[in-house]
Amino acid sequence: MRRKYGIAGVFVTAMLALAACGGGGSTGGNPLDTTSAAPTGSASGAGDTGGKAVVGSFDFDESVLLASIYAQALEAKGVQVEEKPRIGSREVVYDQVKSGGLTIVPEYNGNLLAFIDPKATAASTDEVNTALKEKLPAELEALDSSPAEDKDSLSISKDTQTKQSLNTIEDLAKVSKDMVVGGPPEFKKRWEARFKEVYGLEFKEWKPTGPTTSDAIKDGSIQVGNVFTTDPKMVANNLVALQDPKNIFPAQNVTPLLHKASASDTIRTTLNGISAKLTTESLLQMMQKISVNKDEPATVAKEWLTTNGLG
Repeated sequence: MRRKYGIAGVFVTAMLALAACGGGGSTGGNPLDTTSAAPTGSASGAGDTGGKAVVGSFDFDESVLLASIYAQALEAKGVQVEEKPRIGSREVVYDQVKSGGLTIVPEYNGNLLAFIDPKATAASTDEVNTALKEKLPAELEALDSSPAEDKDSLSISKDTQTKQSLNTIEDLAKVSKDMVVGGPPEFKKRWEARFKEVYGLEFKEWKPTGPTTSDAIKDGSIQVGNVFTTDPKMVANNLVALQDPKNIFPAQNVTPLLHKASASDTIRTTLNGISAKLTTESLLQMMQKISVNKDEPATVAKEWLTTNGLG
């Protein structure tokens, strides 16, 4: 569980697995834990012209992919773009956007809110974004959130879903006592009480499956597990993330974060157009190409933009 905090009593981790949950070149990463040097330079171009933009990313592949999508789409609209990939931690990246050293970074709304306000309890996308508008400093602006999320989930195999008609976490209540659940070593301690309180879940056994959780679901040693929604193994192992109607796992929508004074209307319109079309499914598919096929993030980004008429 690389990014996690609950509704009552916020659980925030440093996303040590991404983590999104890392170092350069890995499919994982951790925007909270790396310590790369800050970028230099600035962006300009406020107003109605396309202007210039410095697009940065955290030090993990998904962030590099998203930043490349932003950069290529902006270039297609006539914006002069400089890319600064794999900068490092959120502490570094956030300060660079705030100061204007970066114009844009792809963020995750729930993690961003938790970084700004560790006591935040907002859970749904609307709640998180409302809180962000109140908490963001005047120098920063969060644009439209995409439907795409990279967050914790309770996942099962498609075979289990079909046989037991399970579509939501709530559905698990009728069968959870016969199921073994897996996840990181701390999973039970952090979530057992919340699952019972919110969804009435009581599992037969809890196993510390850690990074092997997806494979454990596939081989049947567990029936349900904590898997990140854009983990490429979701596709490779034919898994399904159960819907979370009560938002026990807070929203983690991909959301562009801007240095307000440096962003033009062209930048805002272009990035909002990307957010409107970016889904969790498409993000998962793109990460599959990067992780399994070893395609370059920029190549995958270009394919997605072309397919969606944004390139």
